[in-house]
Amino acid sequence: MNKCQLLFEDNLTFDNQLAALTYISEQLQQKNLVKQSHLKALLEREALFPTGIAFDNYAVAIPHCEAEHANSPAIFILRTQLPVEFNRADDDSTVDVSLIISLVVTSPKDQIELLKALFSNLQNKEFYQFLLNAPQNEIVVRFNNVIFNQ
Repeated sequence: MNKCQLLFEDNLTFDNQLAALTYISEQLQQKNLVKQSHLKALLEREALFPTGIAFDNYAVAIPHCEAEHANSPAIFILRTQLPVEFNRADDDSTVDVSLIISLVVTSPKDQIELLKALFSNLQNKEFYQFLLNAPQNEIVVRFNNVIFNQ
């Protein structure tokens, strides 16, 4: 994968999934990482292919959209003060997530590889707990080591 910018924000509060996705897209647009079409594409994709993933007693959301809406690769990790309800990827129910990992990719191949790496590592509850609780500087280092093998 090309050089990927890793963004992180903590202690966020959102009323719902729409507010969280809007915030994500606005922050990415301000940093010129995505095009203006990003929010619409993100919302449309989330409606068709929800990104809430339930693991064993915890859940995450990995919102993303097609590469054509990206300017440069990025991963935006958000930790919320209160859980946000996301629709599940594997059935018609919902999950409450406190960890949102939004992907911005410029290549469909990179997106598949990144999703595989994330999914396999997030199945490890210790890695999830680390992302949920560790200081930002430690998250950046470990995320790069684990996900990008750097």
